Amino acid sequence: MALRLTGLTREELTEQMVQWGEKPYRAVQVWSWVYAKLASSVEEMTDVSKTFRARLTDELTPWLPRAVSHRVSADGTEKWLLACDDGVVTETVYIPEPGRGTVCVSSQAGCSLACPFCRTGTLPLRRNLTTAEIVEQVLFVRSTLATRGLRVTNVVLMGMGEPLYNLEAVTRAVRIIMDGNGLAIGCRKLTLSTSGVVNRMEEAGKNLNVNLAISLHSVRDGVRDQLVPINRKFNLAALRRAALAWPLRGRGRVTWEYVLLDGVNDSEQDARELVQWLKGIPSKVNLLGFNPWPGAPYTPSSRETMLRFQEIVANSGLVTIIRDSRGADVGAACGQLAGGTDSDASSPEMNRNA
Repeated sequence: MALRLTGLTREELTEQMVQWGEKPYRAVQVWSWVYAKLASSVEEMTDVSKTFRARLTDELTPWLPRAVSHRVSADGTEKWLLACDDGVVTETVYIPEPGRGTVCVSSQAGCSLACPFCRTGTLPLRRNLTTAEIVEQVLFVRSTLATRGLRVTNVVLMGMGEPLYNLEAVTRAVRIIMDGNGLAIGCRKLTLSTSGVVNRMEEAGKNLNVNLAISLHSVRDGVRDQLVPINRKFNLAALRRAALAWPLRGRGRVTWEYVLLDGVNDSEQDARELVQWLKGIPSKVNLLGFNPWPGAPYTPSSRETMLRFQEIVANSGLVTIIRDSRGADVGAACGQLAGGTDSDASSPEMNRNA
């Protein structure tokens, strides 16, 4: 069976080389070519002997996924629909900003959480992605953009799916992505997002030294039960305890994602209750506008309402921003990832809007 290189840590790759009867330094060579030099094929490994290259060609599967479609937003955000070996597709987004470039990575194909304000939540869960399929999203984007002089500095696990429902693969992928001899995305530049899978947050906190973002959207159980159905299993009190237990570094904060929905969770009273609920938790609040899609059951809050909500939260001393919606015109914004089910994601040529 061919070896999936991107599913191995550097230590595991070294062990594999030894099992093949090769010297351990071979792992250093291969790792460097794939993750640091961003080689797209074995033939690019010019300091490796022809004999060993021939073996690698026989033993390794390709490590860059195939892009089914590529769309570029007017604001520079890019979205790829990437195909897995079994035909399952997932979406990956690149968000350029001054001085940084963020890759939004999917951990599952589809989603089981059924949050009604999220386009991804309307899809069935196809399956968990493997460690390799998660790592390869970052590797693909970095390799693709390197030819244009664009950088990948940050990674957020905020794409399709709930990362904590695929915790083993996510944990291994994070370790590979953070490896200082490869992609070298540091722990301060990597963020795990969850909708509040409380029973797995403790384990994740112990194993992953990364930033935490939580999809909150309301601090009233009745409202959050509707917006984030997992709240019916792990209510706000349980979520608060889990957030308090998350290991923060130095002056670190938990980031709370709060999508403002017209007439649902955007009142001044909602803002005041949010402030009260967050007391005692080192926090940053990201306020997001709702990104609608055809048939969506909600409408966005007005800009005036968003600004008033932000003012109330900020006046309490909390760090609060209204996060710009990026890539909405190509279905790449928060809550819009649809795994290629939309009619405009049907052909590579139709979607190459650059």
